[in-house]
Amino acid sequence: MQKQELQYHIQCKAGDVGRYVILTGDPNRCEKIASYFETPEKIASNREFTVYTGTLSGEKISVCSTGIGGPSAVIAMEELAAIGANTFVRVGTAGGIDLSVQAGDVVIASSAVRQEGTSLHYAPIEFPATADFEVQNALLRTAKNLEIPHHIGIIQSKDSFYGQHSPERMPVSYELKAKWEAWKRLKVLASEMETAALFVCASALGVRCGSILHIMWNQEREAAGLDQKQSTDLDLAIKTAVEGMKILIENE
Repeated sequence: MQKQELQYHIQCKAGDVGRYVILTGDPNRCEKIASYFETPEKIASNREFTVYTGTLSGEKISVCSTGIGGPSAVIAMEELAAIGANTFVRVGTAGGIDLSVQAGDVVIASSAVRQEGTSLHYAPIEFPATADFEVQNALLRTAKNLEIPHHIGIIQSKDSFYGQHSPERMPVSYELKAKWEAWKRLKVLASEMETAALFVCASALGVRCGSILHIMWNQEREAAGLDQKQSTDLDLAIKTAVEGMKILIENE
């Protein structure tokens, strides 16, 4: 591509964003996340990408939405990294898989099953999708300090929302159901659509990335006849991400 001052998709240039960036899927979450910053300012909004920048503990920090799925998430990471960002935390939603994970909990991803296609453009399938250790630890420390119900472990990333929720009507239902059963037996905590791609892209770019997920529901708890509710309030996950970023900033 021809080199331009503004990054093609996020419509930002060097100096518009901080080294520290919170990534979230829904553009409507950006203003809420930015409200935790000091002097937040809306920088740009184009397609699924909305960017706010402010300060946190004296350091410039940004939030950028990515839309749904790995392809747009790594576009955001690529373009943000190109203009100086080097530490990322994804804040998003997920559905629980393991029976211990309840709606309203947060899950900190230590690694992610690569059941998606974007990461294959960065690394062969044998390469693990793993969180940065320092970022992961900052999130875990924050969740413990704030006494937020949390889990840390492996999650699954996929490309098809309805492949998970209506596998029986898919021509490859035999494969989807068999792999879902494998994730259950392997104690995979939750399922979402962006983290694996972001972890592998971060490894390829040489930047840091972590992921914290708000659990909206758990279809396996429902199937087992356990209490099941739906939770749409991401406040605890957002607060954990922001306070985790403070730890990372202060450590540096």
